[in-house]
Amino acid sequence: MRKRVVSVWFPRLPSDRVLRARAVDRTAFAATQSPFALTQHEKNTDRIYCLNHAAEAQGLHRGMGLSDARAYCPALESRPANPTADARFLTMLARWSKRYCPWVGLDGRDGLMLNIAGSAHLFGGEAGLLEDMRARLARAGLTGHIAAANTRGAAWALTHFGTSHKDGEDIAGLPVAALRLDPKTDTALQRLGLRLISDLTALPRATLARRFGPDLVLRLDQAMGTQDEVISPLGETPHYGVRLTLPEPIGLRDDVMAGTARLLERLCAKLKDQDMGARRLILTLRRVDQGAQQVELRLAAPMREAARVLPLFERGVAEVDAGFGIDQMRLEATQVEPLLKSQITHATAARPEGLDDLITRLGNRIGLDNIQRFLPADSHIPERSFKRVVAAYSAPEGPWVSLRPRPIRLFAPEPISATGPRPPERFRWRNMSFTTGHVTGPERIAPEWWLPEDTWRTGLRDYWKVDTTQGRRLWLFYTPQNPGWFVQGEFA
Repeated sequence: MRKRVVSVWFPRLPSDRVLRARAVDRTAFAATQSPFALTQHEKNTDRIYCLNHAAEAQGLHRGMGLSDARAYCPALESRPANPTADARFLTMLARWSKRYCPWVGLDGRDGLMLNIAGSAHLFGGEAGLLEDMRARLARAGLTGHIAAANTRGAAWALTHFGTSHKDGEDIAGLPVAALRLDPKTDTALQRLGLRLISDLTALPRATLARRFGPDLVLRLDQAMGTQDEVISPLGETPHYGVRLTLPEPIGLRDDVMAGTARLLERLCAKLKDQDMGARRLILTLRRVDQGAQQVELRLAAPMREAARVLPLFERGVAEVDAGFGIDQMRLEATQVEPLLKSQITHATAARPEGLDDLITRLGNRIGLDNIQRFLPADSHIPERSFKRVVAAYSAPEGPWVSLRPRPIRLFAPEPISATGPRPPERFRWRNMSFTTGHVTGPERIAPEWWLPEDTWRTGLRDYWKVDTTQGRRLWLFYTPQNPGWFVQGEFA
């Protein structure tokens, strides 16, 4: 079967995506379309990233500064570009294109490649397929250039440099840039007077390879069909969802848990095949009255062990109102993470599963974000020597390295009445009188000058560990540059 490749190029994909989302009546909107452009911040200024046909008619072009564009066209309307959304939209178009053939791949950031060999007859032939695709894209408000050829390179050249889709498949009269060359090679060929593809085919191949490198010859062979070029199809995104339809409605908690166990076994098998773990699970229970209830489970760590996950559903399932019975159950992992196999040795132990299960149980009651842990931070400033992170999305780190012992409690500095660089023999703190017993220090800590820390404006600090006769073990510091004493922490 002869290979036939269709190239679809969307020259204004980002702007078309935004405009079609805003248009209520696309036909009326297209007739009165005003100049519109998407901008992106580059080289300390906003530049045009993509623009519609009306803006191009005003003399605007990509890469133009936004301020210059508004000087030429005061009526220009602009919005910030979103390349991530554009990529998602192109992927959606690739899935839509599978109505024409199963072999669809992405071509850069604004194009598609289709291998329609064996499927064109379903649309009345190749011409009917291409015409149907053009009509549907036009109704969707998308500007698309479409061409078919025997090779991927020829199809790409016709869509990007062909003047009309009725010109046939001869690419000899197209410029050399149609071979997908880099700008440097294209410029070098132009300077030598080699402007058309026919000029290259008339020269000896050895001369081209010796003067411009093997890439030029490869692109020429790919376009002419001498060298085959593979179209990488768009992979299917794995779907982590399973469903169970019951012959008779159920309503007891034990029956629902039994059904959940069967679903979990199937779902966890899918996750294991893909080396993934579930972070968020949603159990949907459909009742016979067509109503539905959901039980959401957020996990403290990616899991795929059905025996561990099943008990975590008990609290949510117990609160479900079964009504007149549940006849369908659906379990879906809406958030997954890679969970690769790891070797456990005497030097590396596995993460304790009981802690993750406990965090999951508590987190589904008070919220996972409310369960936090302390981790060491790379700073010698006491207030910055630790950080608070969400326990479910972090792992314990250590060890806590410190040249001197640190208090178990740390609070904002509280001033006390004392003078001199040595700890006072007697002082009052929080309306209590203390007598100094044993002292250890000083430990001088300098501020981190590169950070704007208001509490360290007084300069250096000399820290002392003071054991009082009343039994309190306090952490005091003295500021020699702005004399004063403060209490900042308390030891166990």
